[in-house]
Amino acid sequence: MKILVTGGAGFIGSHVVEAYLATGHAVAVVDTLATGRRENLPPGVRLHQVDLRDEALDGVFAEERPEVVNHHAAQASVAVSLRDPRGDAAVNVIGGLCLLELCVRHGVRRVIYASTGGAIYGDAASLPTDERHPAAPSSPYGVAKYALEQYLHAFRVMHGLPSVTLRYANVYGPRQDPHGEAGVIALFIHAMLRGEQPTVFGDGAQTRDFVGVEDVARANVLALQSDAAGVFNIGTGVETSVNDLFARLAALTGSPGRPARAPARPGEVYRSVLDVRLAAERLGWTPQVSLQEGLHRTVDWFRARL
Repeated sequence: MKILVTGGAGFIGSHVVEAYLATGHAVAVVDTLATGRRENLPPGVRLHQVDLRDEALDGVFAEERPEVVNHHAAQASVAVSLRDPRGDAAVNVIGGLCLLELCVRHGVRRVIYASTGGAIYGDAASLPTDERHPAAPSSPYGVAKYALEQYLHAFRVMHGLPSVTLRYANVYGPRQDPHGEAGVIALFIHAMLRGEQPTVFGDGAQTRDFVGVEDVARANVLALQSDAAGVFNIGTGVETSVNDLFARLAALTGSPGRPARAPARPGEVYRSVLDVRLAAERLGWTPQVSLQEGLHRTVDWFRARL
């Protein structure tokens, strides 16, 4: 198939691009390079440096004629969404709507959408949290990601546009940017390898479901191959505290220090872990990379570049 990957030069998107190429598909990428990097892309992949809201995106669709759109482009920072909710919605809602309209106009056969688990479920009443749990986002970022899920449903009803939504847990792995609003694993590793003191916000007992980017990329391949539609959690079902994560990474990096402590950040969920049984049943996907193995690979990648 011909697949257009938005945000394909980013951390997760570039791994998805590689996974699609490895399974024989033709791939083109749309990315503003605001946070993505050209060097993340395999040689020969055509990159269109276009914003989702730019009229030039219509020309990209006309040129590439994609059968499938994989949508990873996003404003991905909870903290930024708290400071600038309108800016967050401009990218994650309006930009997404512009993309969906072009999908309909150009006859795209399927959309795969990268959404979020923890930010949509909020402080869930049941753990691990399955897809039937009511949405209760506590940040503008979570609200915007959920809003586009609802637009996808509406576009299916109105236009017959099939879609699959993958709600990610906390994704980590090689190529994650430790600068700006990065994932906690990238931040910790980068600081530890540089002999700096990482910061733990709150008491450190808050938990996350950490899923390796290789497993996430494989979920995107299976979502392409399957006829299944709807929403699927992509995580591990394993709850890990920030304090435990810090101890694991300190051992892997040889860091002797203790973390700096800071107040808990607003808008953040305290406990988050996803029930992934539906993805196993409908997509044939289960996580294969253990946290310890994934952390080891990620530390090795950062160490080679520092």
